[in-house]
Amino acid sequence: MTDKPNSGVARARSVRIRLLAIALLPTLVIMPVFFMVTAANWGGRFDNLLIAKVNGELTIADQFLTQLLDKSDLQMRAVAESAEFVLWADSGQERALEGLLEAERRALGLDFLYYMNGEGTVLSSPRFARTDTLAQWPVVSQALAGVGASRIDVFAREDLAAVSQNLAERARIKLVPTEAAVPTDRSEETRGMLVHTATPVNVGRGGALVGGVLLNRNLEFIDTINDLVYPSASLTEGSVGTATLFLDDVRVSTNVRLFENERALGTRVSAIVRETVMEKGEVWLDRAFVVNDWYISAYEPLTDSFGNRVGMLYVGFLDQPFRDAKFSTILTFAVAFAVIVLMSVPIFLRWARQIFEPLERMLRTITRVEGGDLGARTGVDNTGDEIGRVAAQMDELLEQIQERDRELTRRVAARTKDLEIANQQLEATSRQLVVSEKLAAVGEIAAGIAHEINNPIQVIQGNLDVMKVELGEEADRIGTELQLIDEQVHSIFLIVNKLLQFTRPDEFAEGMEHHRPADVMRDTIPLVQHLLNTAAITLQLDTPSLRAVAINRTELQQVLINLIVNAIHAMPEGGVLTLAVDDEADGVRVTVADTGVGMTREVLARIFDPFYTTKRGEGTGLGLSITRKLVELYDGSIDVVSEVGVGTTFRVWFPAAEDN
Repeated sequence: MTDKPNSGVARARSVRIRLLAIALLPTLVIMPVFFMVTAANWGGRFDNLLIAKVNGELTIADQFLTQLLDKSDLQMRAVAESAEFVLWADSGQERALEGLLEAERRALGLDFLYYMNGEGTVLSSPRFARTDTLAQWPVVSQALAGVGASRIDVFAREDLAAVSQNLAERARIKLVPTEAAVPTDRSEETRGMLVHTATPVNVGRGGALVGGVLLNRNLEFIDTINDLVYPSASLTEGSVGTATLFLDDVRVSTNVRLFENERALGTRVSAIVRETVMEKGEVWLDRAFVVNDWYISAYEPLTDSFGNRVGMLYVGFLDQPFRDAKFSTILTFAVAFAVIVLMSVPIFLRWARQIFEPLERMLRTITRVEGGDLGARTGVDNTGDEIGRVAAQMDELLEQIQERDRELTRRVAARTKDLEIANQQLEATSRQLVVSEKLAAVGEIAAGIAHEINNPIQVIQGNLDVMKVELGEEADRIGTELQLIDEQVHSIFLIVNKLLQFTRPDEFAEGMEHHRPADVMRDTIPLVQHLLNTAAITLQLDTPSLRAVAINRTELQQVLINLIVNAIHAMPEGGVLTLAVDDEADGVRVTVADTGVGMTREVLARIFDPFYTTKRGEGTGLGLSITRKLVELYDGSIDVVSEVGVGTTFRVWFPAAEDN
């Protein structure tokens, strides 16, 4: 009793905590978690949009570079097909042709332009210092073979100097130590990246017209890309769009600033970007450290006319302004959410208090009632809402419970005497059932004794008759003794018959007849009905058989009774008893199955042994032994299957009568 008040307090606290959780959990836990998940998801989508944006910008830059190559190819073809070039090429006037090449070079903004005829003679502007290595370039060799092309090619310093020393100097860029770049011992980049274009010449002595534009320090080229990719107002305030052309990992043309007025020529790309783009040949789409800050970046590899990766094309924009904008947006939503929480929590707490205070009073009242105080009441005012109505209904129910408690107390006193009388009757019935079980056991023992004594009686009687025959007239001398033996044997025979008739009163009154096992089965059920009534046993009867067998009715009935009684005893807690009689090809099959305790293999091997029983203190162990002998007496067979915990099934087979 001392624990109940404490349990009531604990329950009251539990209600308070749960109501507070219901009121505050969505606002203080679920909504913040939802907000954080939403913010994280939105942030991820925002970053993905930035990556998609820079990917589109890289596509624009790549298309511009492709158009530049196509335009260079078209311009070179236009020169090769012009009337003036055809005229001078056909006439073989080299000076006039060189003058034309110089004029076209200047007009097209080329760094060099030369004509190599089919005999290997080179006419160029400016005049080349060396011409023996020009045919090594795939674009030149393809043009000589009749296929024009425009490619990105990298010229070594020697190749540039063969054109002009000025071109070699323009290409030279000093390397600037760059954070996160791959370490190098080089101090300058002397190679030059060019747009290398060649077109076949189909007049005069044939050959190819070849031109090139140096991209190192070509700020007009890179600024055009930047203006095309990042027009005004295309980026958030504070962000800067950049574009870069790399020779290997060195910036040779860029608008990325090293300082305010100095472009980052000679700086190098980070090691991780170089590995991804230059070594693996993949496109980079992610944040990357560019010179001195983080940019949303896109890099793609560039290949020369030999098919080798020689550089990269880059576009990107400053990452920090977008991060600031994203943070500002999330912060704005977070502040708004916090303000909403601060305003709503007091309201939710007040509503929760209006719920849990009446509930706590009701819980305290229940605790007092559990402690035996049936006069306890909640005292909650009926305000008309659900909780007030429940409290009022609870007080009314407590009034009814208190009144019913008084009535039950009176009834209990009246019923106590009735229960005592019922218990006495139950004890008497139990004693009667015990007596009935014992009488049944005595009957089984008597039947066994009768069967065991009957055989020696037959032997004694037979030998007595033999003695009379053998002694002949001499038997008269001991006639009185023989008669006394005969009378005593007959007396024993009568006693045995009476014992048999105690359990099977009809055995000797009838001879062998033809009987239907199905009919005998139905007639046997009333004889064991009293045993069925003592346990919760469900009887399932299935007797479609119409055949008869040649057997004494009483003995067939004894077989059925023995099997049914054993099945009932195997189901002390109740179960299902199945009795079936079915016709077979040459006989009749009788099945007795139970859902009782079952038997082990050891028990199953001995159940037909005389005097073997599993009923401690009960039974004689003769029932199944006598049953098998009776079955075999009429050329029948009996078998059994059993499983512990599942049940037992006996199957008895008799041959059908000949007149069936």
